[in-house]
Amino acid sequence: MFEYFNSAVTGDQFLLALYDTLVMVSISLGFGSLLGIPLGIILVTCRPGGILPNPVLHQILNPIVNILRSLPFIILLITILPITRWLVNTTIGTPGAIVPLVVFIAPYIARLVESSLLEIDDGILESANAMGATTFQTIWHFMLPEAASSLILALTTATIGLLGATAMAGTVGAGGIGDLAITYGYQRFDVFATLSTALVLIIIVQLLQTAGTGLARRIRRE
Repeated sequence: MFEYFNSAVTGDQFLLALYDTLVMVSISLGFGSLLGIPLGIILVTCRPGGILPNPVLHQILNPIVNILRSLPFIILLITILPITRWLVNTTIGTPGAIVPLVVFIAPYIARLVESSLLEIDDGILESANAMGATTFQTIWHFMLPEAASSLILALTTATIGLLGATAMAGTVGAGGIGDLAITYGYQRFDVFATLSTALVLIIIVQLLQTAGTGLARRIRRE
């Protein structure tokens, strides 16, 4: 039985893979949020019946988000390889994974933000309008604070989805936990590598979900 747990993976390799995964998730989430959050806000405000209706802009952005969201990550990753190479001069390793991860997560975050903002009670928007708030003031002082708890949960969900995408990026040598699981666990039939990487991903997901849920609950009470 114990021979199944003899592994060629060293502690240093495992720590490096974990570091690469955290780097990919944090950088991709940062850039994805910078793109996705404003995009989600635009989709809500410019939709028919929104606080700043713009049917043309909405009809342009909405299909683009739908198209990007409909592509599985592994297909998206392969499809935009030329763009990735043009932007970061490589298609492998951690840098080569960040570009497709951003393209993957930005529309995902946009949809989650859109869903959170659409849950806001119409009375909040009516109050903002009655006070003479500008569009920016309505978004910044009314919509975002009201949806803060839901947005935290949305970003938590996006982070967990991004973590799963980094594991799939390992199929093209992107580094990280996924690459370790494929290189050793799958290709070399290393049971310990497979189980340990799965366990680490489970632990990270549980920590993220617990932290996100706790923060959202705290904001809701305030």
